[in-house]
Amino acid sequence: MDQVSIGKFISACRKEKGLTQARLGEKLGVTDRAVSKWETGKSMPDSSIMLALCGLLDITVNELLTGERIQMEDYSKKAEENLIELKKYEEQAKLLLQLEWVIGYVCTASFLILLFTACYLVKETVWQAILIAVAVVIFGVGMWYAMKLERNVGYYACEKCGNRYIPSMNMFMWSMHMGRTRYMKCPECGKWSWQKKVLSDK
Repeated sequence: MDQVSIGKFISACRKEKGLTQARLGEKLGVTDRAVSKWETGKSMPDSSIMLALCGLLDITVNELLTGERIQMEDYSKKAEENLIELKKYEEQAKLLLQLEWVIGYVCTASFLILLFTACYLVKETVWQAILIAVAVVIFGVGMWYAMKLERNVGYYACEKCGNRYIPSMNMFMWSMHMGRTRYMKCPECGKWSWQKKVLSDK
């Protein structure tokens, strides 16, 4: 699934209908920023609004996911290919979030094992310092990568206005959190709220 081609296709169809990004977003209940991200290939329309989007642009879901008009004789083949690609896209996002947990657990376990070894099993001060330094580096790098992975997969949904966005790394790292729900300031409405991780843009 080529998101850039799909984005260009959405843009072309929108212009054919004489709609601005803001007007299309208004009709679908999303922001013009969300429409812009579709058209630049940065994200895909949420599956829950694909039918409405296709209705407004006078195209089929198959054509949307293919990024071009489809001749009738190729329709069935393209439909099957698009369903497979969509399923892969969703499964990949879920796997990446699972990978984040694996990285977190492995790094934490490595950190604790090295720390225990340095404190209780090694007597030489130099080796203790080396093991502690290695433990800190492994933990720091691993947790940073896990957090970056979580931040980049999917979006966070504002509890106040419903806006879905990817937060800055700085805000993401220093926000209070419970699991994958974080207390952050929405860039759209400017309000602070507990924001849940979602896998799709809407």
